[in-house]
Amino acid sequence: MMRGLVAIVVPAMLLAGGDIARGQGPGNLAVPRTADGKPDFSGIWQAVNTASWDIQAHHAQKGVPAGMGVVEGNEIPYLPSALAKKRANYQNRASVDPERKCYLPGVPRLMYMPYPFQIFQTPKLVTMLFEYVHATRSIYTDGTAHPPGHIDWWMGDSRGKWEGDTLAVDSVHFNDETWFDRAGNFHSEQLHLVERFTLLDADHINYDVTVEDPKVFSRPWRMSMILYRHKEKDLQLLEYDCYAFDNEFHPPVPQ
Repeated sequence: MMRGLVAIVVPAMLLAGGDIARGQGPGNLAVPRTADGKPDFSGIWQAVNTASWDIQAHHAQKGVPAGMGVVEGNEIPYLPSALAKKRANYQNRASVDPERKCYLPGVPRLMYMPYPFQIFQTPKLVTMLFEYVHATRSIYTDGTAHPPGHIDWWMGDSRGKWEGDTLAVDSVHFNDETWFDRAGNFHSEQLHLVERFTLLDADHINYDVTVEDPKVFSRPWRMSMILYRHKEKDLQLLEYDCYAFDNEFHPPVPQ
């Protein structure tokens, strides 16, 4: 009964969130706020889904739990040449997935890996500390622009602004060394993300991200999910050190 209840309640929150996700619904009354009146994201959060294994809907297989997917319409609009590379990535995922090499997972992948992360918020900066490989992400909310030129960064450069009660984050300057998941979904250095973080209440963030990469995809596409708050009295960030080519979550390469 509990499994059925969870499967019904979470989509209901998302469906009802058309206005709430924009900070306009009744759930907005329960949103904690900072001294300057902005929604307060401070705390420890975690995605509870299987997007880290595959962002699209997928069946269970060895080392991979089944998942309903987080991609809008469950379709990723790859260009033909890019789709061929995605399929090759999948076939060789046990050896070529950047996570297997203990590289930084990049954004947005790091947001929905199965480990908690902590948000610290000030008027000019939102900092995210991740348990996984001690990763750190900085979102500048001081009105400054992206630095000029193209810069190859694992985590990109993130600049945030407030759209009502939603924190909208524009990110560019990525390298092409990270994937979206363990299923081989990938991007190029032309990746451009627009993320939206919206508190539904004190314990749930609606996380929505629009992905654009004209070198890989024929059009922009979206993912969305809920991030859940951990009670800080019951949890703290600990250390997770990555060991290259650990087979815990990855099937062996077929011989």
